Amino acid sequence: MIAMFRRGLFYSYLSIYLRHFLGLSVTETTLFATFPMVINIIFQTFVWGAFSDKYQLRRTLIVCGEILAGFGTVLVWYAHTLTANLILAGYVIIMGLSIVEIFWSMSNVGWSALISDIYPQEDRNTIQGRLASVGGIGRIAGVWIGGLLYDGLSLKYEGWGFYEGALFFVAASAMFISIVPMLWVPEGGIKKEMKTASTQEISVFESYGKVFWIFIAAMVFINFGRNSIAVIQSQYLVLDSGFAVSSKVLSYIVNTQSAAMILTGLIAGWIGRKIGNGNSLLLGTVMAIGSLILLAVTGDLVLIYISNFLRGCSEVIVLASSYAFASVLIPPERRAKLFSIYNATYFLSWGIAGTFIAGPITDILMIYGASEVFSYQMAFVAAAIITLIGFIIQVFLSYVYIPKSSLELEQTQGL
Repeated sequence: MIAMFRRGLFYSYLSIYLRHFLGLSVTETTLFATFPMVINIIFQTFVWGAFSDKYQLRRTLIVCGEILAGFGTVLVWYAHTLTANLILAGYVIIMGLSIVEIFWSMSNVGWSALISDIYPQEDRNTIQGRLASVGGIGRIAGVWIGGLLYDGLSLKYEGWGFYEGALFFVAASAMFISIVPMLWVPEGGIKKEMKTASTQEISVFESYGKVFWIFIAAMVFINFGRNSIAVIQSQYLVLDSGFAVSSKVLSYIVNTQSAAMILTGLIAGWIGRKIGNGNSLLLGTVMAIGSLILLAVTGDLVLIYISNFLRGCSEVIVLASSYAFASVLIPPERRAKLFSIYNATYFLSWGIAGTFIAGPITDILMIYGASEVFSYQMAFVAAAIITLIGFIIQVFLSYVYIPKSSLELEQTQGL
């Protein structure tokens, strides 16, 4: 809950600050998600994932990561105030957050492995849904407070909360506070579990190797599509030529997504048990496509709220079902390493897809004379198409490849 509070507080408005206060282009604003997430995944996969699997440390990585990232966040604020060049200040934030992600990646990989360490396979969808639900509560509070601090309770200028440091300080404080609940969480690890793992279970994991990589391909398109517009959506909503919403109204729109996450999180486990994790993932993907299409075609603010509600429902269902799906395919002794690859499809989607797809589409169309509103809308259409490709791959995996692979495995084992 505290982690989601921090993310809602900080990242819901950082894009606007970079674009409208510091003057970066649309594509440049996406770099605050691209560079940090690339660093995050590199360290998850090649450093912390391997370290966690070797020493079976989960909670330790989370605690150390949050502490170091908290101090690093304050230093990023201070560094970006040292130059009077606003563009350079924007790049200082981007590069500074990239360094901070080295420490956050410790926490990310620790969480992913810890949940599978603690909870049995049949409970993981439910647990992820509940975590998303309580996280939505924290996100609502974070977005609301972030909206108030962004312009100093409407008493200061737009961007005050970042430039004067208030948003950096509150975000860092949240990281320090989030450590306290971790004192009651077990360290994690799977040494005991591995002693009881059967030969049949190990052979099943090996047989599911190809399934895992096809699943990863599907998640690349699903996550890259639906999250490619995450950075630019807030810029679109505050356009003077478009909806021209204030930071306060923007917080309401964003929190519609949070409310949907809370409600959907309560039933995500039930949905998974009712229709299966594969079908749940397809359902969440369809909701994401619908949300993007609605965002691209509507000029009605009410429908923007509906789009964000669908986006929130999709976020929880995709997160919970895909995690549960992946946890079945990943052998216990390689959890941290392979979960870091699974995480890569999510974390990288916030930046790379925006930098190489949504951002350039928007900038290029504006360069060639298209209106700002139309340019953003075409980026949303492209995002919907990319998400649809992921949907098609997942349909193939769930209804063609897995049934065929399961039959071959049964024949091989003589079952």
